[in-house]
Amino acid sequence: MPEPHRPVVLAVDDDPHVLRAIRRDLIRAYQGRYRVLTSGSGAEAIQILDSLINRNEEPALVLSDQRMPELTGIELLAAAADRFPSARRVLLTAYADTSVAIAAINEVRLDHYLIKPWDPPEERLYPVLDELLADWQSSYEPPYGGITVTGLPFAPATHRVRDFLTRHRQPFKFQDATESGEDIPAAELPVVTLPDGRRLAAPATGQLATALGLAMEVKHPHYDVAIVGAGPAGLAAAVYTASEGLSTLLVEAYVPGGQAGSSSRIENYLGFPSGISGVELTSRAVSQARRFGVDLLAPMEAVRLRRAGRAVILDLADGKEISAGTVLLCPGLSYSRFDAEGAARFEGAGIYYGATLSETTLCTGQHVWIVGGANSAGQAALHFSRHARHVTMLVRAENLESRMSQYLIDEINRAPNIDVRTRTILVAADGDDRLEHITLRNLDTGEEVTEDAEYVFTFIGARPRTEWLDGAVARDPHGFLVTGQDLGPRKTIGGWDLPREPLPLETSMPGVFVAGDARSKSIKRIASSVGEGAMAVAMIHRYRAES
Repeated sequence: MPEPHRPVVLAVDDDPHVLRAIRRDLIRAYQGRYRVLTSGSGAEAIQILDSLINRNEEPALVLSDQRMPELTGIELLAAAADRFPSARRVLLTAYADTSVAIAAINEVRLDHYLIKPWDPPEERLYPVLDELLADWQSSYEPPYGGITVTGLPFAPATHRVRDFLTRHRQPFKFQDATESGEDIPAAELPVVTLPDGRRLAAPATGQLATALGLAMEVKHPHYDVAIVGAGPAGLAAAVYTASEGLSTLLVEAYVPGGQAGSSSRIENYLGFPSGISGVELTSRAVSQARRFGVDLLAPMEAVRLRRAGRAVILDLADGKEISAGTVLLCPGLSYSRFDAEGAARFEGAGIYYGATLSETTLCTGQHVWIVGGANSAGQAALHFSRHARHVTMLVRAENLESRMSQYLIDEINRAPNIDVRTRTILVAADGDDRLEHITLRNLDTGEEVTEDAEYVFTFIGARPRTEWLDGAVARDPHGFLVTGQDLGPRKTIGGWDLPREPLPLETSMPGVFVAGDARSKSIKRIASSVGEGAMAVAMIHRYRAES
């Protein structure tokens, strides 16, 4: 018998010939890592899924033919989703049924569909399943020894460690310190136990990155391009500069991905019809950048920007300096903080900024509150609705249509456990050492009510991370970085010493460019940030040619 902890890949088809073929191909590629099971009927497949529940096992992937007697593939995959929400679901279908498969993407959150036959599997089967299984593995907590985090569930320090590991795709097991059987002083929590037995007490993110082998050192005294911020804009620019032969350093203060990296599901990005998590998209981009030779320095904060002749100098938080011929600023945004009474006291202890996927398991079966009415709030609401008992959205506007994409509105309306309270704001938070209650105000009537609440996730706007650039480059009244023609004539720009006007995306400091959400008048979309990152590389080449 295979080890009981080995995840299952289940294939279902009532055609014996097709079932033998899919079993053969699955075993050839995945038998070493997964337990491959097959079934010739939907009813039998349901029995297999129920037996996995009884044995505390889990399927990573369920593939099902659509046209089966008694139970269609879509009905079977819906039943599988009820039992195992995280399992990836693939529909096997004939060409004539592709419209049914496309509709199922929204109806049962289908992850993919495959048209039969799938020969050759190396081109038409394995790439799809490899991607889905890798995505599933990124959130799967295997029952064997790995990283263990022992802490208090609602402590801000514990939340930071959990979030750091989650966004770095480092699987870990969380253990409540009050149930661990150990007498650990509060000042040492959380304790991170590594697979080799080392224990880190209340580690800083830099210490944790070093222990896990995630930290990197600067390899060169001078770079052609230094990029600050590893969000979509910075990662896209890094891929292009490095692939075009420029030595590139990418500096990130926390974890690559920025706000996009914390998104639970991105469904309107070109090329991913079933959507993709921010963590997965970021992971792919980082791998692509490293493949081209980008040096990634994270977590490391840039604290000052200055000129030294034609070189640009970045001062880092550890006291070191980075010299570069050009600098691209992609610092991104951080979510605005609540001004509600008492809210600051519960940050990381019940109030969270962004999706913070690390808290997903704690929210299982609970009531989750989402504050905000834009796309990021809608994506988070849908993500948590698959785990929480109930999700309530608090929206200042009169409806969702003013700021949210229609596809998200449609999905929210279909979700039975999501309700939306419009013209409602959160005005106060209360509790002891963790959030317990929130006070809500109706903006039309002024009526206030107090509700029980343990999990509040906020998406109430954002501000640029540009405070450290004050006095170095021009910023608008809201802190966004001003570039190109918006700077005005070159003669009016302080410190401008070139005989030409600033290039598009160039700041008031020659050779320093901006891309992404922190740029004044930018479009706050992932695709536009990626596009600006690519455009900035063209401007950097032009600057280098003229210098």
